[in-house]
Formats: sequence, C-alpha cells, structure tokens
Amino acid sequence: MKIIILGAGRVGESVAESLVSERNDITVIDYDAERLRDLEERLDLRGVLGNGAQPSVLKAAGIEDADMVIACSPSDETNLVVCKVAHDLFGTPKTIARLRSKEFQDNPDLLSRAGFAVDHVICPEESVMNYIHQLIQYPEALQVLHFSQGRASMVVVRAVAGSALVGQALSEFKSAFPAAEMQVVAIYRNGYEVPNEAETRIRADDEVFVLAEKDKIRSVLFALHKQDRPVQRVMIAGGGRVGLRLARSLAAGRYEVKIIERNKKRCDYLAEQLPADMLVLQGDVADADLLEEENVGEMDLFLSLTNDDEDNILSAMLAKRMGAKRVMALINRRAYAEMMEGSTIDIAISPAQTIIGELLAHLRRGDVAAVHSLRRGAAEVLEGVARGDVKTSKLVGRKLREIKLPKGTSVGAIVRGEGRESKVLMPSSDMVIEADDHVIVFMPNKRSVRDVEKLFQVSATFFG
Repeated sequence: MKIIILGAGRVGESVAESLVSERNDITVIDYDAERLRDLEERLDLRGVLGNGAQPSVLKAAGIEDADMVIACSPSDETNLVVCKVAHDLFGTPKTIARLRSKEFQDNPDLLSRAGFAVDHVICPEESVMNYIHQLIQYPEALQVLHFSQGRASMVVVRAVAGSALVGQALSEFKSAFPAAEMQVVAIYRNGYEVPNEAETRIRADDEVFVLAEKDKIRSVLFALHKQDRPVQRVMIAGGGRVGLRLARSLAAGRYEVKIIERNKKRCDYLAEQLPADMLVLQGDVADADLLEEENVGEMDLFLSLTNDDEDNILSAMLAKRMGAKRVMALINRRAYAEMMEGSTIDIAISPAQTIIGELLAHLRRGDVAAVHSLRRGAAEVLEGVARGDVKTSKLVGRKLREIKLPKGTSVGAIVRGEGRESKVLMPSSDMVIEADDHVIVFMPNKRSVRDVEKLFQVSATFFG
C-alpha cells in the first residue's frame, strides 16, 4: 500500500515505524528537515519537506497514486485541510485525521465527503484514556481488548504463584474451571512464546493470552490471578490532555482521585474543570516528599501521564517503591517501554500503540472488523468476517481442522449471530464455520498476516 503520513512527531513516527514493518510504501511530510533525515536513516521510507496542506507538497509526496493519507500533525485544522485537499483534488481513496477537539467529531456532517472528507478519526489521547479505563475495570490484567461490539474479550494476565491455574495443563482447563470457559491462544515465558499445546502447563509469571465471553472475564482473571481487587484510590501524575481526560471520565465513578501538576496556571485550569472533591496539587511528580505526604502508598493505582518519559518512569518507580499497589507510566520511546514494563513498572503505555490497531483495520484485506496490535507490534489479533459460501470462501462450510492456518496461528473464538442473539463459541477441531461468523485469529508473528487476510477474501473462482 502507498501511504502518505503528515507529521513526523511522536505519533507520526510510531505510525510510520509500524507501517514500514509491513512493507508498505511510506512517505512522511514535515517541516523539520532534521527529523525527516533521522527517520530516513532509521526506516525504509521517504521524507518530503514542506507544508502538507499545500497541493504542490502533496504532489511531490506522490499523492496522485497514494492509497491512503494519515494526517497526524499537532494541528486539527491542518489535518482537516490535508484530508479535504487529498480527497477533492487527488481522489485519494482513504483519509484519516488525528483530531484532538471533540467538536469536529460531534458534528459528523463536517467530516463527511461533502465536508472535510475524513473517513476515520484517530485521537491518541482518547485511545489512551479508553485503554486505561479497561485496566481500571479489570485491575489484574495487563491488557484488555474487545471484539464484536464487546461480546468477546481478550485479556493478557500474568499468572501468579498460588493461583488456581498455575501448574494446570491446558487440556485440564475446561474440566477444572467450567464457569470460566476460555481459550488460551498464547503463553509467553521470559519474553519467549511457549508452544500452545495440550500438555503445556502454566507456570508462575507466565504471560497468558486468553479469549473468552466478556461476561466471563472476571472468572477467568480470578482463576489466573486468585484475586480481583477493585480500584478505588487513584493518583494521576500530570494534568495534561491525557490526565485531564482521564480525571473527567473518572468523575462519574466512585473513585478518590488526586492529580499532581507542576504548572500553576494548569493547576488553576484543572481545578476549574474538575469536580470540587478531586484534589489538584501543584508540585513535582517525582518529588518523593510530596508523594509520601499525599499517601501514595495507599493508592490502588498510580498513573504517570506527563509529556516527559523520564519523569514518568522515575515517578512511577518511586510510587511503586513507596507502596502503590499498581503503577502505570506513559512512555513514548519504544526502547524505554520495552525495558521498563514488567519490572518496577507494571504497565508501560504507548500512545501510538493504542491507535495502531485502528489504523491496521483500514489496511487489512478481506472483511476485517477489528485489529489489535500486541507485544509492541510483534503480534496481532484480527477479527474477520467469514463471507460467501462453500464455493467462494476458504472458511465457510469447513471444519476448523480443515482450514490451513499459518504455523503458530490459532482461532481464539467465534462469534455467531447478531446483537443479543449472538453467541461466543470456544473453537474445537470439528466446529464448522458458518457464513457471517466473526472469527478471531491470533497471530504470534505479523509475517502471517497476508496468509490470514486471504482466508477472509471471497473469490468467485475458489472451489477448495
């Protein structure tokens, strides 16, 4: 696919890095020549210097035969103009815009083809907030992903010594835990994938990837983690866009929230925007004395959400050492995130990674309903819809054991039916795929993507 990305900032850089790894033809437009040179040296892409809202610059970037434009500059207005110019002047098939302001999203007519011609909106701040919300709702999980309008869910959890599943073989799960029906799609031990076989036994500290019906997720988490303590006390370090969005969303729940922000003017603004019972404190998020004064050791969750990776890492480590039960840090640099997660810091949140799945769903061929990127982009879980019939589909009318999946790839769940009548089915080798089934596939290696995509493509000439 030929893709043009406007903006070489943190989001644009991460998006480019992810899409280049899939062998797409990527061109990045930015004002900053030094930033573009750095990207060109590290990644297999082309940089174009200039204002991407100008038709001449877009033309120099190859807009005339581009398949997609992703406008993710810091300016909402620039991103809207780029999508409009790309669509109206050059007929670009797909336009995606990063928009921070909800006012544009709340007025869909503005984004229609007759308006700014934006096919899809991404908002990293909103995505991060939603991501954190899922982790607050399921506090023992490392990651929570939903499929088929929330009917099925995947959770990633670290198995705890003494929990019910540690020591159990995968073949024993169904009989041992009938109330927590689940499908284990992957196990990672010390950073490496363990063969997902019937005789494989769960060990303490294993990362277990599980698919189940959403209503049964709590039972699954309890079996893997032996406890499910609700989050009540939350401390947020950093009152920027993400911190404010999260605090606003938590205001509707029964949470005790404290926010620490360095800038006094921002503190005044936060105090105006948030309920009176939310405590806003001016200070350094990495000030051990301040954290101790505000009883960080009694917090169920400490979130470090400033714009500075180093501040986030240091404050999260301090909070953990001082007794906070669970700590998360917003970390933009991929190397930092990989190094810190699972150590003192429980979860490293990457703003770009939270939106990559949204973008990948537009790149995948075949009828794809959802895509989620896992393990910093190394793995992927895809929800595809089986269309056609036994003559035109590689899936419909076939038993799972008859379907040629790439090595290591597995079907995690099948959602059959629509709305309240839908059912989440745990796969078995004799299960037959029906037309319009939503099939959730786990791929431990992204090299399998193209082969999996082909399974969901209907062919007029396919006869098995």
